[in-house]
Amino acid sequence: MSLDKIGYTAGAVYRRLWAYTSKYWLMFVIGIIGVSLDAGMQAVFIRFVEPLIDRVFVAKDATYGMWLAVGILGVVLLRIIGHFSGAYGMEWTGRRVVADLRRELFASYLHLPATFFDQNSAGQLISKLAYNSEQVAHAATKAVISAFRDIMLLFYLVIVMLSINARLTAVLLMLVPVVALVVTTISRKFRKISRNIQESMGDVAHVTEEAVVGQLVVKVFAGQETENKRFERVNERTRRLHMRMVATHMLSSSMVQLAAGIAMVTLMLIATRPSMLDQITAGAFTSIFFAMVATIPPLKRLTTVQAQMQKGIAAAESIFVVIDTDKEIDNGAYRIERVRGEIEFQNVSFQYDNGPQAVLENITLHFPAGSVTALVGHSGSGKTTLAGLLPRFYTQSQGQILLDGRELSDYKLDNLRQQIALVTQDVVLFNDTIAGNIAYGALAETDREAIIRAARAAHAMEFIEQLPEGLDTRLGENGSMLSGGQRQRLAIARALLKDAPVLILDEATSALDTESERAIQHAFKEVMKDRTTLVIAHRLSTIENADQVIVLHRGKVIEQGRHTELMARGKAYARLYQTQFEAEE
Repeated sequence: MSLDKIGYTAGAVYRRLWAYTSKYWLMFVIGIIGVSLDAGMQAVFIRFVEPLIDRVFVAKDATYGMWLAVGILGVVLLRIIGHFSGAYGMEWTGRRVVADLRRELFASYLHLPATFFDQNSAGQLISKLAYNSEQVAHAATKAVISAFRDIMLLFYLVIVMLSINARLTAVLLMLVPVVALVVTTISRKFRKISRNIQESMGDVAHVTEEAVVGQLVVKVFAGQETENKRFERVNERTRRLHMRMVATHMLSSSMVQLAAGIAMVTLMLIATRPSMLDQITAGAFTSIFFAMVATIPPLKRLTTVQAQMQKGIAAAESIFVVIDTDKEIDNGAYRIERVRGEIEFQNVSFQYDNGPQAVLENITLHFPAGSVTALVGHSGSGKTTLAGLLPRFYTQSQGQILLDGRELSDYKLDNLRQQIALVTQDVVLFNDTIAGNIAYGALAETDREAIIRAARAAHAMEFIEQLPEGLDTRLGENGSMLSGGQRQRLAIARALLKDAPVLILDEATSALDTESERAIQHAFKEVMKDRTTLVIAHRLSTIENADQVIVLHRGKVIEQGRHTELMARGKAYARLYQTQFEAEE
């Protein structure tokens, strides 16, 4: 599923975010009360201007001035309390919401089908977890605090002005339609630009990831300039989008400021008329004037907050798209301790969503329990896809796949995968100890001796014992401190430790030297006993003793039989074998 094809309304995203927020309603309410208190005390301070001028300085009431000073001190203390409790309550709530979103997003990554990752780059997905979720955090904390404080401040300032002179306060209402129009117009613009910025940041992460992961290829093929140009394109696009956001914000802020300026000029014209001068004191006018001036910053900030909120909404939308993407289908209910391992493909075809053609077409095969089957063919012939159907990384478009006479979909997904061990050419190791990588996941509680036996069987103890901390040596990111062959031996040890009845070896010895490969092949002879094994072969010389060899070409089975039979036929397999033999010679 491509993530740029799905959209949510702003209202739906707001409601969904509120569902996350409402779980922490107590701290949210504390934050609201605190922010409201902070805004209210600002308005009270301006309200004190009228008696300060009229009673203290005009009427020369010193005693009242002393009490007013005490009142101002109380207002300052209350504002400090309100500011702290409001900011802390809102930040606490916002950060919990974002932590929940990140947890749910990460959990989604772990349960999404393989086709999802085929269609979305790792850089884009990492960007959602890091950058997009941080945009939600900003919108859910600082933006909400600022928006609520400014709205409450405007509300309290209007009350202050109404309490002094309702006729002059009516001038402020001139701002309402202008601000409403500006906010409504720019919100759509902000959201669209924000969505584009987040996609662009994903592209930045993707290009960076490729350059970092492939840094050896970049260096040896002098690709620095090529990568610089790729990065410059996405980086420049991100810069332009940000500047478009800034320009939109500055335009909206200027319009609000213009409207406020017109309202203040109108206030001056009305207040200085002779009939009004007889009705209003200096303190009252000053208080109203200060209150109106005080409305300009929150009105301008509201347009800024709108930009921040739209960034958060667009970011939340992109996260919800992933969370709502259909997870791996798991409708099976059948469980079994250990299968025998008989596998049947009955008229199986597979095609990727929106793919131009079928990757596998009308495959019918039988793998007897305990047999060794080799899948061979040119690159792109469908070998890895066929093997990937067994653990249900992909679901066939048509036909049936049976394990011990039961359709794969009948099995509970976790139970099905318990029956299968997998070693791939692209070895995945985690930033953990060697022992932790061998006894990974469900194998974590395996005793030390079993780990050592698996490592020895995979001929991995030869290099493990030479490391400073042996099995307790930490590997670093993806085992970068090890050679390709060493990393592959650890993957083989992991598969051996699992002791599953079905074993898939996808180019499992491709990174080994000839001597190591011979040793591993000897170990595999023991491991393959009483196990159904699918070997996707890189070197055809390693599969001469397989029970059957399946030759695939463009998703179809074109030959099938034992090595000697296929060689005697002199067709596709024999040509593959001969070509490779001559290349090795």
